[in-house]
Amino acid sequence: MSTESRGALTGLRVLDLTRVLAGPFCTMMMADMGAEIIKIEQPGVGDDSRAFAPFKNGESSYYMNLNRNKKGVTLNLKGAGKEVFLNLVKQSDVVVENYRPGTMEKLGLGYEDLKKVNPRIVYGCVSGFGHYGPFSQRPGYDIIGQAMGGLMSTTGWPNSGPTRSGTAMSDVLAGLSVAIGILAALRSRDVTGEGQKVDVALVDSVVASLEIITQIYLTDNRIPERIGNRYESVYPYDSFKTKDGDMVIGAGNNKLFSMCCEVMGTPELVNDPRFDSNPKRVKNHAQLKPLVEQWSTTLPTEEAVEKLLAAGCPAAPINTIDKLVACPHIAGAREMFVEVEHPVAGKLKLTGSHIKMSDTKPSIRTPAPLLGQYNEEVYGALLGYTAEAIAEFKKQGVM
Repeated sequence: MSTESRGALTGLRVLDLTRVLAGPFCTMMMADMGAEIIKIEQPGVGDDSRAFAPFKNGESSYYMNLNRNKKGVTLNLKGAGKEVFLNLVKQSDVVVENYRPGTMEKLGLGYEDLKKVNPRIVYGCVSGFGHYGPFSQRPGYDIIGQAMGGLMSTTGWPNSGPTRSGTAMSDVLAGLSVAIGILAALRSRDVTGEGQKVDVALVDSVVASLEIITQIYLTDNRIPERIGNRYESVYPYDSFKTKDGDMVIGAGNNKLFSMCCEVMGTPELVNDPRFDSNPKRVKNHAQLKPLVEQWSTTLPTEEAVEKLLAAGCPAAPINTIDKLVACPHIAGAREMFVEVEHPVAGKLKLTGSHIKMSDTKPSIRTPAPLLGQYNEEVYGALLGYTAEAIAEFKKQGVM
């Protein structure tokens, strides 16, 4: 078996009850790293995101991107389906769900129930506010996480009003976090022989990402405001106009600022009393930015970036998505966009794995499953149900 097909998580079986984004993002990463992911969906309906645009030949690219490498089955967790699920739990390592807290417990399938049939099970759950606390029963969506977690209050420009990040950052952060928690719990299980519950909230994940933002208030008792693209702690660390677009410069210390000034042909700024230290540059950013743009707006973005990089000063273009997917480094060498063949959608490109490993390379091996595509394989080969039993379950709406 090749290292690519083996994967770092080969041999790990995960029951995936998640829908839409946060949970599926977690299990997608685990699937790319070789784990066997059995995605369990509601019969006849499936994951909500199957109906999310954009579509190719009637299949959701949203769904296909997040659910590649998974084996899709259908199962109603109520009635006879409960026993089927518990039989799966007995032969699995991990369960991941993102229902509202208490839902699985009402079904008799919460962590305390599952560990009775499999003490080694690791139970990962993602919700808006976590499984305990006064807000635990509130519904959770990405925009809720960004708002309650404080991210929106500091994103945008002074006069723009609070701004949601362009992508679903609280969902993605939570998906990353529950994956990390699950892997840590599995490591602990190697020592103790017992699984545990991993409880991740969208809001908590956003709060954890704020780093300096919360420290400003906790240390200085100052509520951080919206400051556009610049950074609170260093300058010039901001976006700047060019002749044909926009770029960013990340001059995070005095040496880098000196390099930047040499490139701009303004070495005198290094000793200017307004800019001769980083705290002064942060304080006087409004005076420094137009001086940088006097230079940057005379050059095309690519040329300005290359001049700064050649001198050793961090800089980058602000890529539009068409440039991103054509980038020879990101799309080419780093393989961040991978072509796959789907039985209905045909050829399409998905976002590749961002985790690069030297011996067990994460990869996209199979396309996202059609609804119930793996019912016979999972329920028959794994659990031993006959074709007749599976057909009867389907007739009853169990599968």
